[in-house]
Amino acid sequence: MTDTTKTETALSSDVTEVRAQKLAKLRETIGDVYPAHFHRTMTNAELAAKYEALEPDTETQDVVTVAGRVYSSRNSGMFMDIHDASGKIQIFSHKDVTPEEARNMLPLIDLGDIIGVTGTVRRTKRGELSINAQQITMLTKSLLPMPEKWNGIADVEIRYRKRHLDIMSNEESKLRFQQRSKIVSGIRHFMESENFLEVETPMLQTVYGGATADPFKTFHNTLKMDMYLRIAPELFLKRTLVSGLSDKVFEINRNFRNEGVSTRHNPEFTMMECYWAYADYEDVMGLVERLFETLAVSLHGTPDVTFGDKQISFKGPFKRVPMPDAVKEATGIDFLSLKTDEEARAAAKAAGFEVEKDWTWGECLAFIFEEKVEGTLIQPSHVTHFPKDISPFAKEVPGEPRLVERFETYCNAWEVGNAFSELNDPEEQRRRMVEQLEQAHARGEKDKQLDDEFLDAIDQGMPPAGGLGIGVDRLVMLLTNAPSIRDVILFPARKAKAD
Repeated sequence: MTDTTKTETALSSDVTEVRAQKLAKLRETIGDVYPAHFHRTMTNAELAAKYEALEPDTETQDVVTVAGRVYSSRNSGMFMDIHDASGKIQIFSHKDVTPEEARNMLPLIDLGDIIGVTGTVRRTKRGELSINAQQITMLTKSLLPMPEKWNGIADVEIRYRKRHLDIMSNEESKLRFQQRSKIVSGIRHFMESENFLEVETPMLQTVYGGATADPFKTFHNTLKMDMYLRIAPELFLKRTLVSGLSDKVFEINRNFRNEGVSTRHNPEFTMMECYWAYADYEDVMGLVERLFETLAVSLHGTPDVTFGDKQISFKGPFKRVPMPDAVKEATGIDFLSLKTDEEARAAAKAAGFEVEKDWTWGECLAFIFEEKVEGTLIQPSHVTHFPKDISPFAKEVPGEPRLVERFETYCNAWEVGNAFSELNDPEEQRRRMVEQLEQAHARGEKDKQLDDEFLDAIDQGMPPAGGLGIGVDRLVMLLTNAPSIRDVILFPARKAKAD
């Protein structure tokens, strides 16, 4: 421990002791320092809106009651700023307007305490909306010091681990999470306006599937069986489509993948996944464009948003480009003219790419796309015509059996959406899933099983459909100018705290 850290720890200990002494004094003088209920007549934002036209140096006789956390105190508590979730209000306590009983509370109030205040509304000569305190009620005594308000929390690790302090001291962070809530609500309202029915599917599954990822494994004591946290809701949502419950279904879902952590990956994340009967991937492209533009306009009043030093426009239609065309333009390699896996590997190596000796035509194409094209897709773009090798649940492109009707939506060089014209041929579906299972077992995924219940449902008959998954966390990042996924997840995954 450094000398600075020792000093900070000692100061924190002293502050905590002083606050504990004040708590004891409060218990002696007022009894209940943590009351169960307090009735306020309006929020700080409602107060500001109601008295927006009140002229400077004007006092009213209107009595209001507000509550919030003390963020600043000046002149021995004569002036205090208290914040609720909607904003701040200044509290003025003076012998000319505040009874002695209330003024006696001031020495016992610290930054971070939550108080209730009843008093009359006025606007100061400087134009500050204020309340002349007539009564002050201690609602919660804080035993720990507040983070430094103006500079926030410099230690990123503490920001993520103690999110309550981050939001308490950082208006940008607070606003971002309020915006996230608005975005998720906006997705739900948009999908409902498009006549999609919201459904819920299991998070605990006996057979995991719908994507390629390592699952989190658990054990059910009563059923005495292994279970898995879902990596995707796809196979259950398709069963819902088979049932005829609705021709359009969606779910805003939590998924869990036991894999890496990065600025764009968290093991627990949110997706919006939907399936649309009698539609194809072209229809879904239009849905994505309408959704993204609607969310941007709702949040910012315009489809144009700022991300870092970039201006991104979510005004549709987005650029659409087949993957083979994008690779040919970037590298000169015409994959559609290459007939075999061997030719694809040879062309990739000749162009300077290191590819594995067993990679297929499609794997080579996808790898070069990731290396040379993905990073250039800043404005929203749909990349279409993916290799069938890496897309086991999509329908073939007519006339080109190596490609499928699939697109991914990219923005700021990130994938934010993935969609298919869904495979509904039960025999082809089974063949591809068996092949995928064999590949998984070859990679060492011994827990991977064939989902016979899903295949049984597909045998019953699933209508042709377009399917879509959108990474909600990444979309929130783009719409709120957040550089890391940890900035848009309230409590992201962290390593165990060091001693």
